[in-house]
Amino acid sequence: MKKIVPPFTKETASQKVQAAEDAWNSKNAEKVSLAYTINSQWRNRDQFFTGRRAIVDFLSDKWNKELHYKLRKHLWSFTENRISVRFEYEWQHAQTGQWYRTHGNEHWEFDSEGLMKLRDMSANDVEIKISERKF
Repeated sequence: MKKIVPPFTKETASQKVQAAEDAWNSKNAEKVSLAYTINSQWRNRDQFFTGRRAIVDFLSDKWNKELHYKLRKHLWSFTENRISVRFEYEWQHAQTGQWYRTHGNEHWEFDSEGLMKLRDMSANDVEIKISERKF
């Protein structure tokens, strides 16, 4: 696949969002981390951290707790080197067995090589019954 770099068009922004969705659904933290700069800065809800190693650690921990993780991302808006997405994902809590749907927003900023240097995420978890799953 051709590298997707700024400046973004609607088509390339949509491709970037789909590539992110596909990578996260792989649940391969090492692979996902390669889409970010070495010193990428993250805010994930109330957590702040920097760098690929921290990204791998965060995602590995996340996917050990969030079983049957399935994500959908939707392009919300974009500029030359920024993209905003809305997302939903469903998962089952590893300890309690309770199912959740998480709704949220992410704001991304990219460097000239197309690597994400800033990720700012806000989300809410909603308990669902297994019969309410969409994904």
